[in-house]
Amino acid sequence: MDRLIFSTFGFYMSDSCYNGKSKFIFITGGVLSGLGKGVAAASIGALLSRFRVIPVKCDGYLNVDPGTMNPIEHGEVFVLDDGGEVDMDFGHYERFLGINAKSEWNLTMGKVFSTLVEREKQGVYAGTTIQFIPHVTDVIKDHFFRISSKENADILLVEIGGTVGDLENEFYIEAARQLSHIVGPDKCLFAHLTYVPIPTGTQEQKSKPTQMSVRDLNEKGIYPDIIIGRCSKQLTPKIKEKIALYGNIPSKNVISELDVKSVYEIPLGFQEEGILDIIFKKLKLAGANSPRMNEWKRLVEVSKKNYKEPKKTLKIALCGKYTKLEDSYASIREAINHAATHLNLSCNLKMIDTELLEKSENTNNLEYIKNQLADVDAVIVPSGLGRRGMEGKISVIHAAREMKIPFLGIGYGMQLAVVEFARHKCGLPLAGTVEVESEGIEVKEPVIAYLPGPEYVKVLDGMLRKGGHDVFLKKGSLVEKIYDGASIIRERFRHRHEVNPRYVSKIEENGMLFSGHSAKQDCIMHIMEITDHPFFVGCQFHPELTSNLLKPAPLFYHLLKAGEKRNSGRTENE
Repeated sequence: MDRLIFSTFGFYMSDSCYNGKSKFIFITGGVLSGLGKGVAAASIGALLSRFRVIPVKCDGYLNVDPGTMNPIEHGEVFVLDDGGEVDMDFGHYERFLGINAKSEWNLTMGKVFSTLVEREKQGVYAGTTIQFIPHVTDVIKDHFFRISSKENADILLVEIGGTVGDLENEFYIEAARQLSHIVGPDKCLFAHLTYVPIPTGTQEQKSKPTQMSVRDLNEKGIYPDIIIGRCSKQLTPKIKEKIALYGNIPSKNVISELDVKSVYEIPLGFQEEGILDIIFKKLKLAGANSPRMNEWKRLVEVSKKNYKEPKKTLKIALCGKYTKLEDSYASIREAINHAATHLNLSCNLKMIDTELLEKSENTNNLEYIKNQLADVDAVIVPSGLGRRGMEGKISVIHAAREMKIPFLGIGYGMQLAVVEFARHKCGLPLAGTVEVESEGIEVKEPVIAYLPGPEYVKVLDGMLRKGGHDVFLKKGSLVEKIYDGASIIRERFRHRHEVNPRYVSKIEENGMLFSGHSAKQDCIMHIMEITDHPFFVGCQFHPELTSNLLKPAPLFYHLLKAGEKRNSGRTENE
């Protein structure tokens, strides 16, 4: 921990405090959640990416990180290369800014209070009464200053989660207010995202929700420099003037954030509305737009054209148990869009809830499941934990394999593909995964076993092998070709089980090839493929986490390429 010194204000601050160089942009939200603060923040970052922009996300929940949260409640858990489990907005940050984020850039109230308790135990506060202000806000400010200094940031881009008025984010907002006075007005900018509705029947944009939201922010001592209005239509000059008058800013500082088909259009919309000029003037920055945006703009135009006049539309079946919330598979959706853009394709997702499939009388009715997949060009079985929906996934995998539908299994999806193959091709009808043993189910043939080492089975967090790891590719395999002849690739993992080494030989004898593995000392199987299939690949890692618009994940690209070929053959036969 950094050495701590007593400040003139009567409380402790770190000697890693403000470096005098970094500028700060804070993004807050109002009216309601889910407006897209993460995308707005990432879009601003993309436009400024010629500078060293470091994104920070502040979450109000008391969990230390979202690693144990249900995806239906919170959305997907985004895994970083350093092994950190962070908020899904980091997916937007990485995809838009082209960076590898770090886990310490995600600040939660769980982390804040843990730091506070640790400092108190170490005697940092020397017996003084610990209070929310100044001590909690000091921890938050210290975190911002420490990251900006450590990362040598030109701009620290801070998204404050939730909406203004939420109890959970009060101290983040107060810390931001205090910080703005420490660094000075030319080194701090506040952008506030709100909602501008058009009520049914009136067809008129209403500014009242924005006015109330800005008033709440003003009451907390923050006066936004930019107000971003989320709306289904471009904000009219009249509504911009009204919002500007209430927000005490020029009307040009009121920016539209339109509902769009692709989030990658948003930075371009911000750029057209002149947001860079506002930021440059306020923060006294010099320079132009990021050169990355030229290729970005070209690809966005391609994507828009594919949507309006698609060369071909593929139907992709996404088969999992978290289908009730779209954000559960946010990165997979984005990876599909990235690959589709580069292939000049349009994709429609067919969501198949494998838990519901499992509960129906058709769980083991292979013909019924084949009928469900008859119009599908590719199948994706994503990751997930536990027994719920497991047999439904296995049935879908069985059908996809027999029907020769291009298939990609990710994480648990790969493991269940191995289980399915062992049951139906290797003479092991009782094959299963030890994943279900904790639920009291005995597994006779554990083709999927715990990772080696006692550290993986002690506690929930300790079970998981997380973060970036090298994957060694087998020479002459399909995946070697997919990765352009590379012998080693680096991908991100989040798993506690592996293919049981005792069954590898038997499985390979029957036609499944393990074409990617870890270092020789532990030799965990990371990739499998079936050679007599158009495209049947499973990976223990999560390729969707490193995909972006400028460089789509190779496995998704080639899955869609195989799906396009199937689509051509299927439509010719219709």
